[in-house]
Amino acid sequence: MNAVTTAAPGAPVVELDLSELRHDPYPAYAELRRSAPLAWVPSVGRHLLTRYDDIVHAEKLPEVFSSREEGSLLLRTVGPNMLREDDPEHRRLRSAAEPPTRPRQVRDLWAGSFERTAHELLDRIAGRGEADLIRDFAEPLVAANLALVLGLHNTTADDIAAWSRAMMDGNSNYANDPDIWLRAEQATRAIEEAVAEIAEAVRREPDGSVISSMVHAAEPVDLAEIQNNVKVIIGGGVNEPRDVFGVGAWALLQRPEVLERVRADPAMWKRVFEETARWISPIGMYPRQLTQDYEIAGVTLPAGSRVALVIASGNRDESVFERADEFDVDRPHHPHLAFGGGPHFCMGAWVARHEVSALAWPLVFGRLKGLRLAGSATASNSRSAAGRLEGWVFRGLTSLNVTWQASA
Repeated sequence: MNAVTTAAPGAPVVELDLSELRHDPYPAYAELRRSAPLAWVPSVGRHLLTRYDDIVHAEKLPEVFSSREEGSLLLRTVGPNMLREDDPEHRRLRSAAEPPTRPRQVRDLWAGSFERTAHELLDRIAGRGEADLIRDFAEPLVAANLALVLGLHNTTADDIAAWSRAMMDGNSNYANDPDIWLRAEQATRAIEEAVAEIAEAVRREPDGSVISSMVHAAEPVDLAEIQNNVKVIIGGGVNEPRDVFGVGAWALLQRPEVLERVRADPAMWKRVFEETARWISPIGMYPRQLTQDYEIAGVTLPAGSRVALVIASGNRDESVFERADEFDVDRPHHPHLAFGGGPHFCMGAWVARHEVSALAWPLVFGRLKGLRLAGSATASNSRSAAGRLEGWVFRGLTSLNVTWQASA
């Protein structure tokens, strides 16, 4: 199936500046939903699908909206992988990798280590009275947790975090920056070496990790497949929980009355997690390619057409979420799209939910007394923090500087 690299007949053509999307994509998405819910965007080289119902519809038709996109940035970055496969290949790979990430396994195998790591990181900063919660806590926490779940005992949290950043930059490199490709290639080579070493070790002595699960899968998975899929997991397994943590903490620090309610009722942390993921989706879009002619959003797309399912836009669709641009933990429940849907629902969603809503937020807000945004919690400071929100393919805070009453 050859990719169609031009606008479908009758599709609106909308020029979007990638730098403006990186700064804040939501105004552009709102206009697209209103006037061109399926539009060809030359700077992205694909059609953007932006309304909630259309995205859900496409996700339910993997036989039409195929994950096997020719020329995918993810394929270029990491090689063939489960995210760019359809069933039955997708099912074979996912079934091999997924068992260690299921809710019971998270609770029984990993939760204790996750909590110990969180306390160790907080012990390092508690006496300082100030920190960047992204750099000093969230990123090293989720990277260390991911190394554990994957079974990469031969790497550090810093390695995992750096590899994830390099690959995520590659996955969103629509500007085709050669320096970004070089860093991504260096990261993927390092991952391949680390995975090969661990795969050999767990072949002799299984350890319950993702790599071990893939090595001993009922349907064989070869080393290259394990390596490529570990690359994919390292990408999403760092940026998604890190960015939900940062955005949610930032939102609560600006809303002390909401924070007070959540701290009084710990069950609300789960609602904070889901609303944060909806409000500013850590993954903003993912690509699909049509296997046949198909009409959606009033446009007939020919076979081979490339489409982006813009889940960040779907999560702000006013027809589904009232006051969609607002952060509201009391919002009536309606499924968001932040972790995708259908066969490709995010494999690491349960890990992310546990490490952020059950551990990271409660521990940070419980241990760091008087926690506040650095400088002040004024509107001007909030705007400054918002200026550190970046990205449209992936979006999150680049830093979250805070202060608190330092412990002795």
